[in-house]
Amino acid sequence: MLDAMANTYDHIDDRLAGWIARQRMFFVATAPLAAEGHVNLSPKGLDTFSVLGAHEVCYLDLTGSGVETIAHLRENGRITIMFCAFEGPPRIVRLQGRGRVDVRGTRRYDELAVRFPAHLGSRSVISVDVERVADSCGFGVPRLRYEGERDALDAWAERKGADAIVDYWGEKNLTSIDGLPGLPGLSV
Repeated sequence: MLDAMANTYDHIDDRLAGWIARQRMFFVATAPLAAEGHVNLSPKGLDTFSVLGAHEVCYLDLTGSGVETIAHLRENGRITIMFCAFEGPPRIVRLQGRGRVDVRGTRRYDELAVRFPAHLGSRSVISVDVERVADSCGFGVPRLRYEGERDALDAWAERKGADAIVDYWGEKNLTSIDGLPGLPGLSV
């Protein structure tokens, strides 16, 4: 069992990378520079996370109702990714660093997207240069049982089709809720 106090690490070692790979979901937090701006916190899943190395991770960014993470990263780069053990021993791991957005159609997107299952609605890959790795106890996190992945997002994308997804990005993902630039013109 972990000590109740937080621990920090110099890097993501193989043991931690293995633990991260077994987690079914993670959370992404970003914020704009403006004091009145909205902090964003989003849950993610669907096997879209990968450890690239001791100080670098990435995840496949899927179409959503907003574009906060992309807009915040383009403005200031700050990001925290949190994993929380819902099964097994309690543990919370936070990866803090500077993020980068590689949109669909770029060389870096193509290089990284092959690490993940295909999703019609993928719009970018978010990569993070990890500056701080920390864990804490997670003693207050409830035990939850994994039942399976939801297929709603992929089913939504399939029903819409590639052209309608691009239209959706143009309607819903051009700016953040605080008016920061989001996605440029993309195609599927």
